[in-house]
Amino acid sequence: MNALTEDDLIIALEKALPEIAEDHAAAATPWNPHDWVPWDDGRNFAFLGGDDWDPSQATLSDEARASTLALLLTKDNLPSYHRVLAKHFPAFSDWRQLVGVWTAEDNRHAIVLRDYLVVRRAIDPVDAEERRREHVTKGYRQRPELVRDLGPLDVLALMAVHEYQCVHYVKRLATAVTDDVYQTILTKIAGDDELQARTFTNFLGAGLVADQDATVIAVDEALARLTTEPIGFDIDDFDAERALIADYESGETHTAIAAAIADGLKLESLQELGDDAQAARQRIQALAGR
Repeated sequence: MNALTEDDLIIALEKALPEIAEDHAAAATPWNPHDWVPWDDGRNFAFLGGDDWDPSQATLSDEARASTLALLLTKDNLPSYHRVLAKHFPAFSDWRQLVGVWTAEDNRHAIVLRDYLVVRRAIDPVDAEERRREHVTKGYRQRPELVRDLGPLDVLALMAVHEYQCVHYVKRLATAVTDDVYQTILTKIAGDDELQARTFTNFLGAGLVADQDATVIAVDEALARLTTEPIGFDIDDFDAERALIADYESGETHTAIAAAIADGLKLESLQELGDDAQAARQRIQALAGR
């Protein structure tokens, strides 16, 4: 059977959009970023007559600061991830139920993190802001050669893997945090990311119906990036921080991510895969510890 064109594939995926979007909405738990910021702790900086931040005010350990910065900058970089999704699933179409909802939900992560960190004076806000500008300007996969070969299924697989990465990363970060409020914020972020990971995996399930070989290969290629693209991998001038969080993603993490996607897609039950797709499934299953 000939592979579907990208247009035909997107049309096939779109048939699953209403049901998956409805399932996502039913499982989502709304929450407001401002509810989880300890505003009573806030005070003006020097520009408005207060005191600027100094290192003695830091409330996070070096490890927690490094891992928090990596998470914050990844969440700040939302516009780039939005553009990668919108490459094939434009937000001005019915796909706003995926792209628009994901963007709105994920945006609150950067909002609540930055507000909390500034109010608590947990990290240097000037450093965080300078890094934000640099990182968002650089973007995620914002060069033509990095997105040219990403088809619709590649994008969905990339996002499913990324969201599962975030889930495990955030849960690991929570173990380095002692503040109950911050731990609650991280729990809420992880909950959103886990639901989004399942939603993207459900779209990959629809991809199996349309073109199972291409879907399995796309998942295999997305998982292969785990070893070279941990959270924070693309942040400039971050070597010292990366050394502090080198163990945040490990072979065990990669196995858990692969297992979650393999189970969600019921990869073991697929029949009549081509040679390339069969080899891809074997690699996924091996990574998943099957």
